[in-house]
Amino acid sequence: MTRTTWGRRAVIAGLAAGLTALAAPLAAQSIAGTYRVEGRNPDGSAYSGTVNIQQDGAAVYMSWRVGQQSYTGSGTRNGDILWIDWGDTYPVVYVRMPSGELHGTWANGRALERLIP
Repeated sequence: MTRTTWGRRAVIAGLAAGLTALAAPLAAQSIAGTYRVEGRNPDGSAYSGTVNIQQDGAAVYMSWRVGQQSYTGSGTRNGDILWIDWGDTYPVVYVRMPSGELHGTWANGRALERLIP
């Protein structure tokens, strides 16, 4: 019984180490570039435009162009999570999806945004 348990532990530890090694390069991929933005305001109205993202290590800088309005923000990236302060009470929080899209929420979760590379 002890050998079986040790064997299982070794296999599980090996799998965890392998998955961690594979995930690290994905999380480290740059998100810099121009994205199409689609979103919903807190009142439910839709909007669209473009977003330019610049990245310097964990620091992230964003410029949105939505209709005739322009917005800027900056924040940090921790793996696949971005926190962007854009001057509102609450930040925009994005999650990087496997497709490369960034899915976010703002206005304390009352508004949604999707950035498409």
